[in-house]
Amino acid sequence: MSVFEYSALDGRGRTRTGTVAAASAREARALLEQRQLVPVRLEPARQAAARAAGGRFPARDLALLTRQLATLAASAPLEEALRTIGSQSDRRGVRRVVMATHAQVLEGYRLADAMAQQGNAFPPLYRAMVAAGESSGALPQILERLAELLERQQQLRARLAGALVYPAALAFTAVLVVAALMGFVVPKVVEQFESMGRALPWLTRAVIAVSDAIAQWGWLGLALLAVAGVAFLRLLRREDFRMRFDGLLLRLPLLGRVLRDLHAARMARTLAIMLESGLPLLEGLSITARTVGNRVLRAATATMVTAIDEGSSLSSAMRRAGVFPPTLLYMAGSGEGSGRLAPMLGRAADYLEREIDTVSAAALSLLEPAIIVALGGVVALIVLSILLPILQFNSLALG
Repeated sequence: MSVFEYSALDGRGRTRTGTVAAASAREARALLEQRQLVPVRLEPARQAAARAAGGRFPARDLALLTRQLATLAASAPLEEALRTIGSQSDRRGVRRVVMATHAQVLEGYRLADAMAQQGNAFPPLYRAMVAAGESSGALPQILERLAELLERQQQLRARLAGALVYPAALAFTAVLVVAALMGFVVPKVVEQFESMGRALPWLTRAVIAVSDAIAQWGWLGLALLAVAGVAFLRLLRREDFRMRFDGLLLRLPLLGRVLRDLHAARMARTLAIMLESGLPLLEGLSITARTVGNRVLRAATATMVTAIDEGSSLSSAMRRAGVFPPTLLYMAGSGEGSGRLAPMLGRAADYLEREIDTVSAAALSLLEPAIIVALGGVVALIVLSILLPILQFNSLALG
């Protein structure tokens, strides 16, 4: 039995898409005709997914898919769970990949092997944990833990992104206000001042000079910014430059701490789930190292893999890496000493995630008034530069 993806026309000429299970393409066409559908395109789901493969699922889609699969796999056969999820998915890319995975599972592939055929849709760590669940016979439980992990990560990203929305909107509004004042208000006022033929205060002359520069060379500045942005992105592709840039990010006062804590929390949470699932620590840590975006943190995690492979303990390897917070070091050492490493790593991840929330909230609470004060200061300078000549001319007229 194979799965085919189709595009067909119904009796009213509307296009219908979906999947159908059949032994052959001819049987699939017959089934569609029985449903009063005229096939326009019919191909195996695996081929359809191969064209869409290459990119990863968005984090939200992968978390939702994992939660649905964990729920259905606990009460239904895996093939039926995949077919149900694939047929009900609203996103075409997700539906193609799931149905291709379903088709390969029907052909006798293990779930982890079928997922490995779908390009980058399923991350290596994800597939490794699914393979561990299949080997131990606890796939529904593993999927449940995976769903919790992905949902936690998604919630953390959503909280950070949501907290940045207002400051970003405020900063954008501030830039628009200043640009409008410098581009439209100041030139109109300058025309009035020039007709009076008197010397202007230095602040007014400075603001007029900035306004003229923006009017005459603003397009050149934007073009230079675009070129600089493209050049910077190209430089980031060079490993040596990327390593230096990522190291600079980690040395920043606040951002560096948040990045380190994010990496530490994610690693601790992942290792806790892997250990609870029966996956070897070294294998999981080596896969985790390849998924870290920051090159300095990736190199530090890779050194941990080497140290553990040579016989070192997890806490000692973390200490040698020199990038992990003391709390994680202490709780990892305590877990190793008591034989409860997985629960202690989970608690460390909880603590670090709370710390990230606290630090981020405090920083953003200071950022908002800072933007308002900066905007008020710039607007005050512009207004003052306009008022000074008016007050000067009035004093001369009264004198």
